[in-house]
Amino acid sequence: MLEFLKEPVVVTAKINVNLVALTVMGLISRLWGFCYPRAVVFDEVYYGQFVSLYMKRIFFVDDSGPPFGHMLLALGGYLGGFDGNFLWNRIGAEYSMNVPVWSLRLLPALAGAFCVPLAYQILVELHFSHCAALGAALLILLENSLITQSRFMLLESILIFFILLAVLSYLKFYNLKKHSAFSGSWWFWLLLTGVACSCAVGVKYMGLFTYMLLLAIAGLHFWHMIGDQDLSNVSLLCHFLARVLTLIIIPMGLYLSFFYVHLALLYRSGPHDQIMTSAFQASLEGGLARITQGQPLEVAYGSQITLRNVLGKPMQCWLHSHTNTYPIRYENGRGSSHQQQVTCYPFKDVNNWWIVKDPGMQQLVVSNPPRPVRHGHIVQLVHGITTRYLNTHDVAAPLSPHAQEVSCYIDYNISMPAQNLWRVEIVNRESDTDVWKTILSEVRFVHVNTSAVLKLSGASLPEWGYRQLEVVGEKLSKGYHQSMVWNVEEHRYGKSQEQKEREVELHSPTQMDISKNLSFMAKFTELQWKILTLKNEDTEHKYSSSALDWITMDTNIAYWLHPTSGAQIHLLGNVATWASANAAALVYLCLSLWYLLRRRRKIYDIPEDAWQLWVSAGGVCGGGWAVNYLPFFLMEKTLFLYHYLPALTFQILLIPVVLQHLGDHLCRSVLLKSMFSALLVAWFSSVYFVYCTFSPVTYGQPALALAELKALRWKDTWNILIRKQ
Repeated sequence: MLEFLKEPVVVTAKINVNLVALTVMGLISRLWGFCYPRAVVFDEVYYGQFVSLYMKRIFFVDDSGPPFGHMLLALGGYLGGFDGNFLWNRIGAEYSMNVPVWSLRLLPALAGAFCVPLAYQILVELHFSHCAALGAALLILLENSLITQSRFMLLESILIFFILLAVLSYLKFYNLKKHSAFSGSWWFWLLLTGVACSCAVGVKYMGLFTYMLLLAIAGLHFWHMIGDQDLSNVSLLCHFLARVLTLIIIPMGLYLSFFYVHLALLYRSGPHDQIMTSAFQASLEGGLARITQGQPLEVAYGSQITLRNVLGKPMQCWLHSHTNTYPIRYENGRGSSHQQQVTCYPFKDVNNWWIVKDPGMQQLVVSNPPRPVRHGHIVQLVHGITTRYLNTHDVAAPLSPHAQEVSCYIDYNISMPAQNLWRVEIVNRESDTDVWKTILSEVRFVHVNTSAVLKLSGASLPEWGYRQLEVVGEKLSKGYHQSMVWNVEEHRYGKSQEQKEREVELHSPTQMDISKNLSFMAKFTELQWKILTLKNEDTEHKYSSSALDWITMDTNIAYWLHPTSGAQIHLLGNVATWASANAAALVYLCLSLWYLLRRRRKIYDIPEDAWQLWVSAGGVCGGGWAVNYLPFFLMEKTLFLYHYLPALTFQILLIPVVLQHLGDHLCRSVLLKSMFSALLVAWFSSVYFVYCTFSPVTYGQPALALAELKALRWKDTWNILIRKQ
């Protein structure tokens, strides 16, 4: 039985020394001294706030993209024991001792380091030589801008890592032989492609560009498979379903899971939840949930309610009235009804309370049993404190003369009768008999007499209106714009018929207990829509730039400046690499056009396999550059140099592709090959020289003297910081 023990157990393994060496060098270049400076560096002031909110489980919304990247940064903080207590308010602020700088910066640094071996493997999978693959990896290794972006708590290195992982995984999947279809390794690489794409999109929406490129390449490859007569219809269907499952369905499910974890972690109310609907706010612990806990669900005749406008712009506000009246005559000479003002007020206030009244009855209390209000019912809205009825009539609104004035009716014994009947229309109803529900129902109020819709115009009233927001009756209402939609936020069943008792009741908390938990999909849909549509006011930043500035690197970004010495860190690329990448892209384009024209004339300058290699490499590297760069010309947002880094990474991969092609097919004599090799050595030496020259502003050390800093300003447009003596 123990015969096998007579011979030693031998394990053999193939080790790619190039890959190991590149990984080690990548780790050294990104991790060396990465805790320096122990101060907030550029956008760390932005991402750090979100990490702190994760640590404290406080909900937030970031309009820059999905939450997966933020969660990875927060994971680093969690592993380092960060408690979230740090004030992220200033670039250059020294980190307190409770901030684990090493763990917060570790994941971006590791991602940046692993991009080096990934670049090597991508060129190998594209069937280029190991020498070309080594060159691509070294160019990534010595790219100053990629090093800088990797060493801090930023997301670009993580994004580039997942992008390159997705490309490599698909190439490995595609290069498996036909007989390996549906094997374990075949499924692994195909599944990893979808997972990496989903992670890239989950970090930043820029990852969507590469995801679309890979889907297009996969679609093209499958189109070629259809023409393969060796594959049966059943086999083709299985291939198609496998790709749909792994490249579309699973990535979508994984993308949803990012939001699920995000929402599960952030269950507490915070300053950002005010832009969400009342239903979303009520699902969070504290904040609105603390106020609305125990409210009745169904709005009934006699209910006391506050009405929040769903739009939330220019700020969240509630339907409001007070004893002041509209001026008899406005500054422009137009007259008003001199009725009681109705506005939208951005703060909680007792004057935000209204009573839902049945027009056919006088009572302002809820009957027993309550009579719920349904879609299409006619109601009157009585202001709780002043007991005047919400009214509109054919009088121009103060700031929106095309719309009707909305007021609370005062009987002046003149020929202006009350017009205070409103029809309740539930916008998100499931049937025409739906009951009006607290928080959950989004309703429009349509004026019975004039068909005008109660609407927030968004304009701020003058001093006589206390700068509160104007509410109007919009006659020409098409569709359901959110400014015309309201929801009940606070709600109680009125019990007091006497006005003095009712005023006391309006200040008292509710007693009934009904839960209003939103489903995950409802919360995801709302949060996703907010991320896509929420736009911060774009302001011109000192270091913002245009997409045209990136190609020639006419701009830089000062990330950090030492408070006393001249030490500083800049996002500044390797000039030699950037110029070479542009030249490689131009050469690739020109050669491709030349080959296409010649092939059209049935002249084949290079073998067919070399042509296919040239096209496939261009599709991945050139296509990756194009899809990650050209869309920025269509974007209306503040742009920075770091937005170009994913595109730059693909363009760098194109350099060894072009160089190997030139060496193999255009340098045909021994003399030309020798000269070409010598030029390559000189060129790569220049790349290394530029890397060393700018490494002090890449790593932030050593501090440079004034003359040395001035010498680094190779372009007049670069903002190298010179401290005044």
